[in-house]
Amino acid sequence: MSGEMDKPLISRRLVDSDGSLAEASSEAPKVGILGTGDFARSLATRLVGSGFNVVVGSRNPKRVVGLFPSAAQVTFQAEAVSSPEVIFVAVFREHYSSLCGLSSQLAGKILVDVSNPTEQEHLQHRESNAEYLASLFPTCTVVKAFNVISAWTLQAGPRDGNRQVPICSDQPEAKRVVSELAHAMGFMPVDMGSLASAREVEAMPLHLLPSWKVPTLLALGLFVFFYTYNAIRDVLQPYVQESKSKFYKLPLSVVNTTLPCVAYVLLSLVYLPGTLAAALQLWRGTKYRRFPDWLDHWLQHRKQIGLLSFFCAALHALYSVCLPVRSSYRYDLVNLALQQVLSNKSHLWVEENVWRMEIYLSLGVLALGTLSLLAVTSLPSIANSLNWREFSFVQSTLGFAALVLSTLHTLTYGWTRAFEESRYKFYLPPTFTLTLLVPCVVILAKALLLLPCLRRRLSKIRRGWEKDSSVKFTLPMDHPLAQKTSHV
Repeated sequence: MSGEMDKPLISRRLVDSDGSLAEASSEAPKVGILGTGDFARSLATRLVGSGFNVVVGSRNPKRVVGLFPSAAQVTFQAEAVSSPEVIFVAVFREHYSSLCGLSSQLAGKILVDVSNPTEQEHLQHRESNAEYLASLFPTCTVVKAFNVISAWTLQAGPRDGNRQVPICSDQPEAKRVVSELAHAMGFMPVDMGSLASAREVEAMPLHLLPSWKVPTLLALGLFVFFYTYNAIRDVLQPYVQESKSKFYKLPLSVVNTTLPCVAYVLLSLVYLPGTLAAALQLWRGTKYRRFPDWLDHWLQHRKQIGLLSFFCAALHALYSVCLPVRSSYRYDLVNLALQQVLSNKSHLWVEENVWRMEIYLSLGVLALGTLSLLAVTSLPSIANSLNWREFSFVQSTLGFAALVLSTLHTLTYGWTRAFEESRYKFYLPPTFTLTLLVPCVVILAKALLLLPCLRRRLSKIRRGWEKDSSVKFTLPMDHPLAQKTSHV
């Protein structure tokens, strides 16, 4: 006869006619919760919605019963731990000792520790919260899980948050039970090994956007460089050489000139490491050798760099819309009209400038639109709906198209300015000439890799072919083909 755990853990969501959660079937698995905080309430809501019988243990059940779903049973702690085999411990570490009076009732049960230490507590204690809990209850099996899931994610559903749930325990059977429970709740369990890994698991929520640190510092560094460079050219040079005060440009105009530079260079840095990796594979003649650490980390941060590029480009578009609203712009427009009247010019029209501006703006809109597609498909909910070929097409082909459009946008903006002596203020070249360096290198390298001779060789390498590869088979000494090498 099959056991209780052989039954499906997830059942149809039970909903009353008024939309509230109905009471689960009496045959549904029973799960206990010790604790009545925000996380415990969200956990109870999620478990009831997944078809479990939930029993919540509290020191004062009458006071908190109205905070939990009506389908959940709220009772005293001793009664709550009597029947469930899996019990969530949703209390802080300093309150673990208050549960020691339940040791006899908890013997042989699975305790799921969902607590998280503060950063100070994590540094202060050598053992994790889960290991400390296991030391207090040696007759129980402690599993560390669900600590990386927020109370909001439990209520809103895993599709609106992170689906992965790291799980670690010294007992494989306990990990299996909790993993099935996580599956039933709609999450994806990730086996992190023994309970000794609990300290690492508990450190996960303490990191603030770890994968964004280097890309953010890179973007800030580029912004500071280009902002200083533009301020010297557009503000300091007129003040020193022409005695004109243009410091009013610092809050908006100089920022708007800086943002596209940062976005353009960041976008090129998304595709530069892939080009370097392809060149390295061609030179080595194999794909089975690791990339250098710096290149490997660079490849892993491409998504974050691309999203920061889109962020800067979007800000540039918003700042550009604000330019005509400035008082300085209106004053310049009036002064230009007065100069035209004084010079007795009734019609001011430069055909070349008109065409250049039309093409320049059109290319910019196209580049931003293409970059928007890259940003949207980087979202997990969108990326998971695409197959690998579709995702690769958007991120690789359309991404390179966005880089080309951005390059044409920049070239149209520059036009002939790079060859005008008046544009070299303080002997510094125009800013757009600096931004073109890395993107042009990437585009040229991509074009070279599209040559048939290089493209075929790179395709063979990525399919497993190796330069000068050979496999040596060891045969018995009396075999006539012994010591011979077979080449592939």
